[in-house]
Amino acid sequence: MAKLNLMAAALLTAAVPLVASCAPAGSSEPGAAALTPKQTERLDDQLAGKVPGEPMRCLPSYRTNQTIRVSDNILLYRSGGNLVYRNDLKSSCPGLARDSDIMVVRQFGSSTCEGDFFHLVDRSSGIRGPTCVFGEFVPYRKPEGDKG
Repeated sequence: MAKLNLMAAALLTAAVPLVASCAPAGSSEPGAAALTPKQTERLDDQLAGKVPGEPMRCLPSYRTNQTIRVSDNILLYRSGGNLVYRNDLKSSCPGLARDSDIMVVRQFGSSTCEGDFFHLVDRSSGIRGPTCVFGEFVPYRKPEGDKG
């Protein structure tokens, strides 16, 4: 029995640093990854002067004209200068922030919805990367009367 307890203690000692490394540094939300200064700047630039609206489950494709990869967890969909949709993915999508892989979205109908999948494909080798899941789409708009 003592041998078994000793083994359990050894396993726990080895597992604690591993589990702790899964918790992102500097994040206040569970499961949210900390942004680099460059990613924070990109996010702030895109959302500056805009206020969040009610989250939407689906985003019609015709509403956006540009996809911006902020991090492995955050996508922005631009719809003109006054409207940006933020999507916090259900979990991290390793490699998304590199912006070199191709995003292949599995879309059913004319909208991309929360829970829909996409995956990344390496541009040079064609090798398929991780499968990722969209979260809610939160519209950020400039307030009424704001011309800047």
